[in-house]
Amino acid sequence: MKKFTSWKKRFKIWLYNFYPPYVGAGIRIKEIAPDFSYFRSEMNLRFYNKNYVGVHFGGSLYSMCDPFFMLILLERLGSDYIVWDKAGNMIFVKPGMGKVIAEFQIPDSEIQRIKEEIEVKKKGDYLFTTDVKNEAGEVIAKLEKTVYIRKRGKLPVQNT
Repeated sequence: MKKFTSWKKRFKIWLYNFYPPYVGAGIRIKEIAPDFSYFRSEMNLRFYNKNYVGVHFGGSLYSMCDPFFMLILLERLGSDYIVWDKAGNMIFVKPGMGKVIAEFQIPDSEIQRIKEEIEVKKKGDYLFTTDVKNEAGEVIAKLEKTVYIRKRGKLPVQNT
């Protein structure tokens, strides 16, 4: 992976890793593409992120996934767009123990498709998915995130 040349981008990475909820849960951002098209987060099982039965706490698993599709879209679409997380759903497939990993990526073709749709529809909800895996590559949780996107500026008034 390329090194970041912009101090602003390096500072953003530093901020992501020192975001208090991430520090408290032991979540680390391990990789970010220079163009912000890809993020990878990891979390080791520790005494402070275990649940009652000794496996990864579901809230921490969700937290390690929460903002990344929105962050990718904010960075890739640019300041002409408003991007909000709208909904999220996590299905727990099997207990998470040890290190867990989540990867987030939105291809250029999808970014272009979103821009073209928003140009016509002015706004929309978009669904993104990823899996949380253990070190063996087994899926322990499945995430679905719905993200609301629209162009900045006033939307036309719709009479109903």
